[in-house]
Amino acid sequence: MAKLSIKDAAACQYDEVSLGEVMLRLDPGERRVRNARSFDVWEGGGEYNVARGLRKCFGLRTAIVTALPENDIAKLVEELILAGGVDTGWIRWMPFDGIGANCRVGLNFTERGYGVRGALGVSDRGHSAASQLKPGDIDWERLFGKHGARWLHTGGIYAALSETAPLVIEEAMAAARRNGTVISYDLNYRPSLWKRYGGLAKCREVNRRLAKYVDVMIGNEEDFTACLGLEVEGVDANLSRLPVEGFQSMIRRAVQEYPNFKVCATTLRTVQTASVNDWSAICWYDGAFYRAPQMDGLAILDRVGGGDSFASGLIYGFLTYQDGQKAVDFGCAHGALAMTTPGDTSMASKAEVEKLVAGGSARVVR
Repeated sequence: MAKLSIKDAAACQYDEVSLGEVMLRLDPGERRVRNARSFDVWEGGGEYNVARGLRKCFGLRTAIVTALPENDIAKLVEELILAGGVDTGWIRWMPFDGIGANCRVGLNFTERGYGVRGALGVSDRGHSAASQLKPGDIDWERLFGKHGARWLHTGGIYAALSETAPLVIEEAMAAARRNGTVISYDLNYRPSLWKRYGGLAKCREVNRRLAKYVDVMIGNEEDFTACLGLEVEGVDANLSRLPVEGFQSMIRRAVQEYPNFKVCATTLRTVQTASVNDWSAICWYDGAFYRAPQMDGLAILDRVGGGDSFASGLIYGFLTYQDGQKAVDFGCAHGALAMTTPGDTSMASKAEVEKLVAGGSARVVR
C-alpha cells in the first residue's frame, strides 16, 4: 500500500485546482421549473464546487480552470466565482458569436424536491465554452511546474461534455503527475450527458483510461459499476444501494485493477424522502477502511452539491492531516451541512464543520 505524497504548501501557489465547467444554476425556490415566475441565480459545477468549498469554507488557496464566452452572462459567472474567493486567472475567454450558437454559458435549471418528489435538474449546456476546450489551450506546465499546485480535482461530468474534454483532462493529469501534484477524480456518472458521445461504452472507455492517472477516486457503487465496469455481487439490475460490505468488496476490486489508487471514497446515502436522508461515508486509505458516523434522518433542504462538498471536505482532511478517518469525517460533515442551504455550493463555515465532526448538536448559537 502507498500513502499520498502531498507537496509542501510553501512550495505551491495553490492548494487545489479544479478543472471543469462552471454553469449558472437557475433555482425556482419552492416552485417547480415548469411553473416558475422568477429564479435565484447561483454558480455551480461538479468540479468547481469542490474548489469553492475548499476556499470559502476551509480557507485554502484554490483556482478554477475553465472557459467562458466574452459576454455579460459570463461576466456574471465570473462575479459569482470571485465572490467565492476562487482564483479566476486560469479562465480561458472565448469569442462570443452574438447568439450563443457556437459558444455560450451552460445553464442548469434545478428544483430542490420535497417529500415524495425528488430533486430535478434540467441542463441547457450544449455548445458551452468549457466543452470546447482542447489540448494545448492551457499551459499546464506553467500551472503545475512554475506556479505549483498541491492537488488537482476533476471528474466525469466534465469528461462527458465533448469529444475533446477527456483529452484536456488527460493532458492536465499527465502534467500534474509530472510535477508531483495529487490527482482526484469524481466519477459522477450521468447517463444523459454520455448519451450524445457513445453512451455507456464510451463512458467506460474514457473513464478507464483516465483512471490510470488517479490517486484519489471518488464515486458511489453506480459510478464504479458504470464507469469502470467493476461488477460486484449484490448490485441488482437497478443499481440499488450496496451494503457497506459490498462497497468494500468493490473497492478491493478497484485497487487490484488500478494499483495507482491510494484513496477510494464514497458517500453512503439512504433516501427516505427527498427531504430526509440517512447519511454517512466510507474511505479506503493505506489498506484500511474508515467510516464516518451515521446521520440518521438528516433533514435536506437542497441535496444538489452534497457530494461535491463531501469531496472538498475529504480533500481538506488529507491536505491538512493526511489521515483517513479525519478526511472522511470532514467530508461527511461538510456534505451534510451543504445540504441544509440552497444552491450547489457550500455556505458552511469551518467552525460549523469542526463542531459537527466533534459531535456537536443543532442547538441555537447565540
